[in-house]
Amino acid sequence: MEIVSSITGIVYLEFPNQGLEDIKTAGFKNVLLDLSIYCPGHKLRSFETKLKPEQIKQDFDKFIKGVQTKNLQVTTALLPYLLRDTKRTDLNELLLRIGKDCIKMLENIGCKHIIARPLYIGVPFDKEWEINKAYYLELAKECKNKDTMILLQNQCKDVNGHLVRGVCSDEKIAVKWIDELNKEAGSQRFGFCLDVGVCNICGQNMQDMIVTLGERVKTILISDNNGIVEQTLLPFTSRSSDSSITDWLSLIRGLRQVKFDGQLVADCADTSKNFSPILRPQLIALSKSIMDYFKWQIELETSLKKYQSIVLFGAGNMCRNFMKCYGEQYKPLFTCDNNSSIWGTKFCGLEVKNPEELKDLPKDCGVYICNMYYREIEQQLKDLGVENIEFFNDEYLSSYYEDRLKRRQ
Repeated sequence: MEIVSSITGIVYLEFPNQGLEDIKTAGFKNVLLDLSIYCPGHKLRSFETKLKPEQIKQDFDKFIKGVQTKNLQVTTALLPYLLRDTKRTDLNELLLRIGKDCIKMLENIGCKHIIARPLYIGVPFDKEWEINKAYYLELAKECKNKDTMILLQNQCKDVNGHLVRGVCSDEKIAVKWIDELNKEAGSQRFGFCLDVGVCNICGQNMQDMIVTLGERVKTILISDNNGIVEQTLLPFTSRSSDSSITDWLSLIRGLRQVKFDGQLVADCADTSKNFSPILRPQLIALSKSIMDYFKWQIELETSLKKYQSIVLFGAGNMCRNFMKCYGEQYKPLFTCDNNSSIWGTKFCGLEVKNPEELKDLPKDCGVYICNMYYREIEQQLKDLGVENIEFFNDEYLSSYYEDRLKRRQ
């Protein structure tokens, strides 16, 4: 699974090097380039404002040189788009011409995933498929590299100032479009990019969407918002009362279910723009940690499969939740606990042992910490000489169990 950072809100067009350095220092290796920074919406909407191809190419070349200098890779790009209505009648033709030029530039730098949002401005509802089919197939003709994929994306639609479900927000329609486009193209040229923020605004169950789309999903744009307006906030920062507004549970469950192995893109542009440039490096580092957390959660079962045997550390609620969700398929050898009064007893069918016995584990055995005191126990295990240390977390399980064990005094 690839972890990717959007450059929006981080990298300045005129002076890209510092933002790219911050992204690299945070631990990212891949970036998403939103080409709208070169063709912003206000220029596309206006008849009078003229795009300057020479200046665009100069800025693009400067950015790419910075990317290469920092040993980063542009793995994903978003073609220019417009989310607000305009009086222009030639907008879609303009977007097609720009899109074709962008694809040529992107293939030259090895970018494999190109996100092209569906056209909807000035498109009658009963013509959406017909017009978008022609648009996407024309874009596909510009793809010369066999690995280049054009990704459709779910989007909101602005109707008199209200955001509603737009083109490709219905997963069944998205599946139909992608399959038909691939059939017409004669290859697997098209896939899907799921925008978490759009799903949140539209009140959609992401698990249902992801499972229906299946392997067509190649990229996940991860951001938070308040469920009302379009925002790209750092995940877990938008809350209502005592819970998160974005349904992260359905996202993680869905990605686990389809064994997702694509790209996770961190997009916290609005949060980043609100931060002082002095604080921004710490924000980007936090964003990277959050993406690593999502990756860890999604790949939980992948982690379990890599060991010949496993042992748990902890005999409490988290251990019990592990056994209820995974105990049958990945049965541990035993569990251990620091409470000496329960050594030798059984817990959820497992013998509870002294942690000292972890010294004698086989080399291909993983030890999963099932206790909230992760760091303390991790150090304890290192002191015991345990090498394969893993964390288990029951925040995003496939099933929840409301009954809780009473805390031992």
